[in-house]
Amino acid sequence: MTSLKRSLGGDVRQYGIMAALVVIVILFQVLTDSKLLLPNNVASLVGQNAYVMILAIGMVMVIVAGHIDLSVGSVVAFVGGVSALAMSDAGLPWLVAVGIGLLLGALVGAWQGFWVAYVGIPAFIVTLAGMLIFRGLAIVLVGVTIAGLPAPFVQISNGYVPNGLGYLANRDIVTLLLGAATIAALAVTQIRARRDLVKHELKVDPFGAFIGKLVLFSALIGFLTWILAGSAGGTPIVLVIVGVLVIVYTFVMGKTVFGRHVYAIGGNLHAAILSGVNTRKVNFWIFVNMGVLAGIAGVVTTSRAGAAIAAAGQNYELDAIAACFIGGTAVTGGIGKVSGAMVGALIMGVLNMGLSIMSVDAAWQQAIKGLVLLLAVAFDLLNKRRAPSA
Repeated sequence: MTSLKRSLGGDVRQYGIMAALVVIVILFQVLTDSKLLLPNNVASLVGQNAYVMILAIGMVMVIVAGHIDLSVGSVVAFVGGVSALAMSDAGLPWLVAVGIGLLLGALVGAWQGFWVAYVGIPAFIVTLAGMLIFRGLAIVLVGVTIAGLPAPFVQISNGYVPNGLGYLANRDIVTLLLGAATIAALAVTQIRARRDLVKHELKVDPFGAFIGKLVLFSALIGFLTWILAGSAGGTPIVLVIVGVLVIVYTFVMGKTVFGRHVYAIGGNLHAAILSGVNTRKVNFWIFVNMGVLAGIAGVVTTSRAGAAIAAAGQNYELDAIAACFIGGTAVTGGIGKVSGAMVGALIMGVLNMGLSIMSVDAAWQQAIKGLVLLLAVAFDLLNKRRAPSA
């Protein structure tokens, strides 16, 4: 086990999550008679789970800092309702309505961040109150379904990146080029990161393991790109949105002072305070950021439905939290990665789609997802207990 950890750079947990995702995909590919990885199903998987990925990005930061946010589902409904009203009743352009939605999300986050950071009320209580407040406001604002939204707005979640380059072997060339660019960017960033570690005489993976991991992840991206390129529309626009958010927040959490402060607060609050970290300011902006991402998720959800409804966003907070924990974010804070949360979101999405294709009752789907979440957290806690003896 020690040699395995050394060859994997000590991050066995992350590779275990990836392996679990691969096993689940293969299992459902067999159980669904190879229907799971049909190109159109893969495109639908992205569209149906975009909201989980977006919310999970912000939830990782919240949980790493030692907090929780139970209000994001209600904020999604609230922001979606206001954005729809701005377009349907006020007659505002859809871009302006989207801007209003994001600003509203930021204000909601600032409201909750104030109570958590500066008043000192636990985030669990503040966001539980927020869940009730903003769900109530959503019901008041959206008394009936608001439909007939502008086509460009609906295309945010239902449209595809335009294909101006034609097809190669019945595959969308634009999608293939985007996949190749993603692989190239991955290789460049990983090589640069390794060079920086070597330059500062820090520990790096063995060269063979580094190359093996790079080839493995590149092959997985290439495989998914090839499948997606065969779908009816190619690359969903919402996938580009999620991809940009993942890149930006991976950089924020790994390369910025703010990201290091988030980890410091969650890892050891007292040590962070003694080190001069402005914990109130960091906590405040964590919740502002969560509000903005909930606003984006609200826009994406409303766009996908083509309408605003008061019941939108039900249980979204649970999906986001589950994605984070399944993806390796520690229950106690201080540990978690955006990439892990994305894998967790994909595991949840594959479970949903696979079970739906198999016509499993929705109640059983909920039970199975709950069991997966429980096992993921139990596995994390058992690993921590065994770490000192190891």
